[in-house]
Order: sequence, then C-alpha cells, then structure tokens
Amino acid sequence: MEEDKKKHGFSGAHLRRFLQEKFNLDEDKASQEEVMENVRKGVEFKGTNLWVLIFATFVASLGLNVNSAAVIIGAMLISPLMGPIMGIGLSLGINDFELMKRSVKNFGFMVLMGILTSTLYFFISPLSNAQSELLARTVPTTYDVLIAFFGGLAGIVAQSRKDRTSTVIPGVAIATALMPPLCTAGFGLATGQLRYFIGAFYLFLINTVFIAFATFFVVRFLKYRKKVFLDKRRETKVRRYMSIILFATFVPSVIVGYRLIRRTIFDSNADRFVSQVVKFEKSQVIDYRKEYHRKGSRLELILVGDPVSQDAIDNIRAQLPNYNLERTILTVRQPTASDNISFSTLQENMDQVLSEKNRRIAELESVVDRYTSDTIPCMAISKELSALSGNVANVAISRSIVYSPKGAVQDTVLLCMVRLADGHRKLNDKDRTVIENWLRARTDTRNIKLYVE
Repeated sequence: MEEDKKKHGFSGAHLRRFLQEKFNLDEDKASQEEVMENVRKGVEFKGTNLWVLIFATFVASLGLNVNSAAVIIGAMLISPLMGPIMGIGLSLGINDFELMKRSVKNFGFMVLMGILTSTLYFFISPLSNAQSELLARTVPTTYDVLIAFFGGLAGIVAQSRKDRTSTVIPGVAIATALMPPLCTAGFGLATGQLRYFIGAFYLFLINTVFIAFATFFVVRFLKYRKKVFLDKRRETKVRRYMSIILFATFVPSVIVGYRLIRRTIFDSNADRFVSQVVKFEKSQVIDYRKEYHRKGSRLELILVGDPVSQDAIDNIRAQLPNYNLERTILTVRQPTASDNISFSTLQENMDQVLSEKNRRIAELESVVDRYTSDTIPCMAISKELSALSGNVANVAISRSIVYSPKGAVQDTVLLCMVRLADGHRKLNDKDRTVIENWLRARTDTRNIKLYVE
C-alpha cells in the first residue's frame, strides 16, 4: 500500500510540499527594510499627501452629496488614508515604538483634516438631504468588519512584494472604504445630526482597527525581525507600552465584532420570521422595524387592512422561539381607533412602490425605443430607391417571420415589393442584383426577398 502511494504521488509529504509551494509568500518577498521604508513614506502626512487627502475628501463629499458611486470610488482611489493605518499595524508587529508614535500622530491629524474638510464642504453645500450613499455609511455591519480585515490582509501582502505595480492596493482602497464614512461624519457635524456622525465615525474606526490588526497578523506571519534595544530597561518599557496598545486595540475589536455578528444574526432571523410567519388573509405588513439589544430586542410590525384578532397575533408570537427570537418583544400596530399609524410610513412605502413602478416603466420605454429604432424607414428607402432606379413607381417593405410546417420559427426575412412605373414591365438581372445588394446594406439584413410588379 505504501509503495502504491509513493508510486502514484499521493503521500502526505508530496501533498505538504505541493501546498507549501502554492501558498509560499517568500518567493517574491521584498526585504524588510524596503517594506518599512515604503510604509514610512506612506505614514507622513505633509506636502503632497496632505493636499491629496484634502482634494480626495472634497471629491468624496461631492460624490456622497450627489449620490454618485463612481465619484466616491474615484475619491477612494486617490486618498492616502491607508499609510498611517498600516504603519500602526507594522509598528505593533516589530515593536517599533517610534514608528508607532509617528503613525498615531499622523493618523490623528489625517482624521482631523478629513472631518474638517468634509464638514466645511457640507456646511456650504446647498444640498443637505441624506442620499442613499450617505445613509449606507452610518450603520456598521459584520460585513464591514470582514471586508476591512481581509482587505487589510491583501493590502499588507501586496506591500510586502517586490513588485507593487499590481491593482491590489487600489482595490483594497476601494473595498475597505475609509474615505466615505469619514466624509459622512463631516456631514453629520455640518447638519447637526450627531447620530450620523457617531455611526459613520464608528464605522471608520472599525475599518481602521481591523486593517491595522490584519497588518499586524501578516507581519508576524512573515516573521519580520523585531526591534532590538541596547537598553534593556527601555526595551521592557517599550514592550509594556506596545502590549497595552495592542490589548486596547484588539479587545475592543473582538467585542465590536461579536456584537455586530449577534446583531446581523438577529436581523436575519427577524427577516425570515416576517417573510415566513407573518401572513394574514385580509391584512398586510407594510413595514417592520428591528431594534437589537443584548438583554432584549424589539420587533414592531405595521399592518394595513382588516384588523387581525388577538388570537392570530398570539399565534405568530408563539413562533418566535423557532427563529431564535426568544427574547424579542413583538409589537403589532394596526389601524384601529386606539392606535393611529403614522401617515409618513404609508407615504414612504407608497414612494417605494411608485419608484419601482417608474423603474419598470423606464425599462419598458427603453424596450419600446429599441424596437422603434429598429423599424424600417420605408419612406426614406422608397425615395432612395427611386433615385437609384428611375423606373420605380412605389415600394412596400416589411419584416416577416419564416415558420416551419410544425409552427417553429426558422428565420426572418425582409419582403420588398417594387411596382414599376408605367412603360416598364420588368427589371433586368443587373438592376435587380443592384437593388437587392443595396437593400441588404441599407437595412443590414441578410435575407432579402424582392418581388417586382
């Protein structure tokens, strides 16, 4: 048996060597000194980097203001936000306290300038409504944590290569989306809406922490040399500070990640509960609201239609444990005399329905336009054909479908009927060939049937 494995190359050693070869990061790895020098350049925020940050903030704020995803992506590509964050992760990985201080200092300055710039823009902007691109940057989710972590992994791996001309780093800048929440925080300050500021800044900090943690993880995985101190007392002091910083960074991120996962699970369970359980014959759910709390969550249903009996409500409430919603308080609001429903909610839902209908109408109009544009320009063709052949009296053109005896569609054909002017009884072969070739080119149709009267 062992000989058969060796013969066919299925031994554990072969598999281990194969995997090591495929996942090896040492092949095109740059030197530690080169990587550190490149990261140090990205940490500095003065001169060009500072002006690029300000301009990128204005571009991102404009994109958020006019709800343009393309403009926001452009701002993320040109912004230099990743530098200090990777500097923090690298300094934690190699115990470089000086790099840590510079990175934190420049990171704080970067955040301050970004918020001040975006606040200034939104303060003077005539557009003050929160668009969908702005609202999407106010509530962090589990996916934001995962995107930041895996994006950070990809970013530091790309930084540690000899060739840095790949599209990985620009892609990481887009995926991790550091600039939009920073600008949204400025929008919250400029408009006096602190919940936007808190939510967006919270999302920005989550992205920052997990990008830095991913950088630290890869630096330790690549076994970069740690900084050695000649003064042992100073080394002990620096290591103590670095451990405190690492602990203060890592522990809150784990807590935040855990809470976000719990909230995401709650949202998913609540959505499944509403879609699968809350069904009434003469009443409909027009909206529902979810509020996650660790000690007890809330789910509020808003119904329209005939009032639902208390027995029916108790029946759906009894099914909450089946969806892991044991600690969830279910509230049902109906249009009764004692419980008035906000007309703003109804208006919001009607607006959504109208928006969907308008979108569908636009799609159908585009289809109609496409078919309209594909209509044969008979009038123009008849004039051109008369000029091409002087003995033509009138022309009739139409597209037809060719069917098989069993009724299956086989092909399409362009039918052209030409009536000759008085005194002309038929077309000669040369004129007929000229007209057929001209019709093929004029109508971009291969299959032509020409009939002459």
